[in-house]
Amino acid sequence: MSLAVVLLLLLAGVSEAAGRVLPLVVRRPGMPRGLVASVLLAGGLVEGAVFGLWPLTAWTLAEFVVSSPPPGDGLVWTPGLVAPLVLAAVLAFPWLGPGLHLLLFVGVGAGLADPLATASGLGWWSAVGCVALAGAGLGAAVEAVRRLVVSLSAADAREAIA
Repeated sequence: MSLAVVLLLLLAGVSEAAGRVLPLVVRRPGMPRGLVASVLLAGGLVEGAVFGLWPLTAWTLAEFVVSSPPPGDGLVWTPGLVAPLVLAAVLAFPWLGPGLHLLLFVGVGAGLADPLATASGLGWWSAVGCVALAGAGLGAAVEAVRRLVVSLSAADAREAIA
């Protein structure tokens, strides 16, 4: 992965994390700036890593679908493929509307499906299924970890008060 792709994925991750962190900052105006910045950076790194894993996960699923493993190194992000993802993350913070957010990510996934179909030899609809399953699986895993962190931090806060 080139440096440009890594920077674009990090930008998309920070934008995605900002959509989750900014509503908390608005509801709690007294939050320390350092805490907000560290949560934003950590969330951006995690979201960027998940975005980076999306083509790899889709490629792995495609290998399970085809009878013989496809030749090549797999599907990787290129600046042309990642640019719509960055645009989607910047334009559609999750708090602006889950419907718009989902619609933009479906568009990005459809754009990712074409190179997957070409590289793996799958049909376009099978590639769309692999991309969608990979995206949904990664999203569910991140959401589960996010909820676990929130519940653990809420439990720590209750213990500190008591």
